[in-house]
Amino acid sequence: MTYLTVQPKRQWIGNEIDRMFEDMFHWPVARRERDEGFAPRVNIHESDDNLRLTFELPGMDKKDVKVTLVDGVLTVSGKREFVQKADGDHYHRHEISSGEFSRSFTLPDTVNNEKISADYKNGLLEVTLAKLEEVKPKEIEVQVS
Repeated sequence: MTYLTVQPKRQWIGNEIDRMFEDMFHWPVARRERDEGFAPRVNIHESDDNLRLTFELPGMDKKDVKVTLVDGVLTVSGKREFVQKADGDHYHRHEISSGEFSRSFTLPDTVNNEKISADYKNGLLEVTLAKLEEVKPKEIEVQVS
């Protein structure tokens, strides 16, 4: 099994305070109309040949997402804009997160830094990290004498 160091998602304390008031008074609290940023959810899958990170980025364009690799740290970052409606519109709830995000992962030595690919389709960003040949499991045939 390969270990990937994941930096934790940052939570804004105001979200927890809002939830507390919603629970206590059964009254939906209006979300703040400022960019708080967000941290997209990610699935990490490992096979014999690669590691695959799948990020949930609905409503984003490919041009708004950036994938970088610097000194063994893979960073996925971007910005999702919240489009305000015309004057006079009023939101009762504003739960769709917007703003800037950045998720970083320290890659293990078993990843081939030259064979990394990223594909964005239907709101999912899939980053595939190929493993080095020498760390892939090898099956050895047992001879019967």
